[in-house]
Amino acid sequence: MSLLVVGTVAFDAIETPFGKTDKIIGGAASYISLAASYFHRNLNLVSVVGDDFPNEFISELNQRGVNTDGLQVKAGEKSFFWSGKYHNDMNTRDTLDTQLNVLESFDPILPEAYKNCDFLMLGNLSPAVQKRVIDQLPKRPKLIALDTMNFWMEKTFINDLKDVLKEVDVLTINDEEARILSHEYSLVKAARDILQMGPKYLVIKKGEHGALLFHENDVFFAPALPLEEVFDPTGAGDSFAGGFMGYLAQSRDVSFENMKRAVIHGSAMASFCVEKFGTERLMSLSDEDVQKRMEEFINLTAFDIELS
Repeated sequence: MSLLVVGTVAFDAIETPFGKTDKIIGGAASYISLAASYFHRNLNLVSVVGDDFPNEFISELNQRGVNTDGLQVKAGEKSFFWSGKYHNDMNTRDTLDTQLNVLESFDPILPEAYKNCDFLMLGNLSPAVQKRVIDQLPKRPKLIALDTMNFWMEKTFINDLKDVLKEVDVLTINDEEARILSHEYSLVKAARDILQMGPKYLVIKKGEHGALLFHENDVFFAPALPLEEVFDPTGAGDSFAGGFMGYLAQSRDVSFENMKRAVIHGSAMASFCVEKFGTERLMSLSDEDVQKRMEEFINLTAFDIELS
């Protein structure tokens, strides 16, 4: 089954307590596609870059089963660029520079071969752009997932966001964003309110504290793997989304029980992402690395107990 990924392919410059980088590969769709490719090899990508973007990375995606016919390359223009600095706790960061460049006028035109996708992952973009993607599909995919951020929850964009939420099956956001969107501090209350906005499933990512999956009256919690060092949290949420959707597309099962497994797959890919700067770790994994990490997650939560 085909998985369509729509989002940014971009450049980042990152500074953390462990060091800093010059311009490196970033963007939501980059992380999503790389993470998903370890579980599913029928991926289609829609994004936009300038002619400053390296062909080597595009070739790398192709080798991993990612079709880039939907990647627009704008001659004479520059790719989207973001620069940020993380604080010592690695959970908060300051944006130092944002250059929209080609993203400012991005119109996500889907190639005909992409339009009958079975799974759709909408990476963080403006809600209006996300809605334009859905509107181009002649039939509803088996599952539509959407990621967003607090910026799109501001007064200017909130109505657009609520419109597109009515169209999706899964929403993935972090705990801060869940509280902003719902105006509730309790994540259980927040989830209840957000699910009433349209999504059938809600994933609330809590960084180093794991992730929560909500569906109707069911809740599932997956812990994060304790790591000795976290070099760069950038892209961890997108890597989670890639692992989550890649596994679902491979398994073709969108039941709540299987989504629990998908959350673990997503958590595993996020744990790899933070071990190096940018996409470096995701580009150097072996299938054995992924299998071993999955086993670590299983051992982390496995226990026997007798109830009297």
